[in-house]
Amino acid sequence: MRWMRAAGRALLVAAVVLAGHAGFGARTDSGAAAAGARGPMTLVTAGDLTGYLSPLLDDWNRGHPGERVTLVELPDSADETRAQMISELRSGSHRFDVLNIDVAWTSEFAAAGWIAPLERARFPLETFLPPVVDTATFDGRLYAVPYVTNAGLLYYRKDILDREGEAPPRTWSELARQARTIAPKYGLGGYAGQFLPYEGLTVNVTEAVHSAGGSILRDDGALVAVDSDAARAGLHFLADGVRDGWIPREALGYKEEESRRAFQEGRLLFLRNWPYVYADAGAAGSEVAGRFGAVPLPGPDGPGASVLGGSNLAVSSHARHPASAADLIAYLTSEPVQRQVLTRGSLPPVRAALYEDPELVRAYPYLPTLRQSVLSAVPRPKSPRYDQVSLAVQAVAQDLLAQRRTPEQAVARLARELGSISRKG
Repeated sequence: MRWMRAAGRALLVAAVVLAGHAGFGARTDSGAAAAGARGPMTLVTAGDLTGYLSPLLDDWNRGHPGERVTLVELPDSADETRAQMISELRSGSHRFDVLNIDVAWTSEFAAAGWIAPLERARFPLETFLPPVVDTATFDGRLYAVPYVTNAGLLYYRKDILDREGEAPPRTWSELARQARTIAPKYGLGGYAGQFLPYEGLTVNVTEAVHSAGGSILRDDGALVAVDSDAARAGLHFLADGVRDGWIPREALGYKEEESRRAFQEGRLLFLRNWPYVYADAGAAGSEVAGRFGAVPLPGPDGPGASVLGGSNLAVSSHARHPASAADLIAYLTSEPVQRQVLTRGSLPPVRAALYEDPELVRAYPYLPTLRQSVLSAVPRPKSPRYDQVSLAVQAVAQDLLAQRRTPEQAVARLARELGSISRKG
């Protein structure tokens, strides 16, 4: 889940270690939980790149000796992690109790009956950043609890814009003008995102469509909404950038890391990427350390919309001890643990108050910008067949960026393909 955990390297690693977890783990039964359904359990996740999770679970285990949790780490690849989770869930296996899932998988897992609905009243969802809660719902019900979040930012060369007497762009037209006219003066590419055909391309396309006021799907995937003037405008923004040269051709092969390196090595004026880039680009040895800034993504007439990244915690429908599993989720999403998710794991938390904590803002100066981006962010298209939706978006966008289709043709083709997907049983 590279893009999901991108924020893990995302936020600057701080050395704030908190003590004590009194009051965690209030009883929180899932919809499938029977009274007293308590005991040992497992938490399955993609690989923990920073090693922060085991100590948090050790703290839980010391306080809950009869409900010990075992961490199961799957491969770092999102596709492999998803495949292994689905294989176990489809088989009816009791191996996994709590699942740490990409936010885009919640609808698919819920529609398939692999995760159990949760009682909204059992979790303090009103204390979370509002948009993250939507990623945990499907068909009007809560099927997971937000655990970490993420949102795209626009990185820019502050030194160059300052030299030109320019402010960072707030609109697409300002971005295009600066990328087209300023970048060549300094031998730079104008703008890049993640344009290789993979999940990152789906994210970039979704952001462009939503920033223009459109949508790809509505009603949890039941309604295809992409055939709109707004969607065509969003695709024009990307296609025109490639055609006019302010999106360099090499950016069509970029994923997160390729684009991050291009910016960090001083080859780009602007970059759309996740918050983890802030730490890397500001580190010793970076060509742009001390010479860049980050702002919310632009849109047609002002700030645009980022896609929400991150992960949610869900209880397997075959959990051995679902009440304990729900309590573990309450513990991991409590404010003291969420603070450690940030300071020890370098992951963006879901608790709103942490983004305004003076101590944390001093350690992570871009938290207010990230908060603004999260608050205006949107989920990726919700669908029980999200994998097929994403592949369709990628295929159409690849043809669009390669100039093999116009935005109008691309939207028409995508509407047909999504319609076919939505009609499948």
